[in-house]
Amino acid sequence: MRHFFRTQLTPVTVLRIADEFFPEIGIERSGHTARSRTFSGDLGTLQLSVRKEGGHYTFVEVSTDQMGESRLDRNAKKFFVALHKAGDPRHRIEAAY
Repeated sequence: MRHFFRTQLTPVTVLRIADEFFPEIGIERSGHTARSRTFSGDLGTLQLSVRKEGGHYTFVEVSTDQMGESRLDRNAKKFFVALHKAGDPRHRIEAAY
């Protein structure tokens, strides 16, 4: 599955957060470049890339080798929440009923 997220964090900050977040869920970094990371483990393989977009935005794209809504995909979405919290620590994510 492919997921994406736009943030005002710098690409370096996004990659630093990824390097801290994904090993905590049991997948280890198996490859990297200046603007991408690959993580592999029992949950599957995840590829993350970042690029500057539209001036002050960073476009974050995550691809997994899983079909449907897997545990790895749910954790990728939790990673996006971590990015959101890092970008605006005062913001509280609440259900909109």
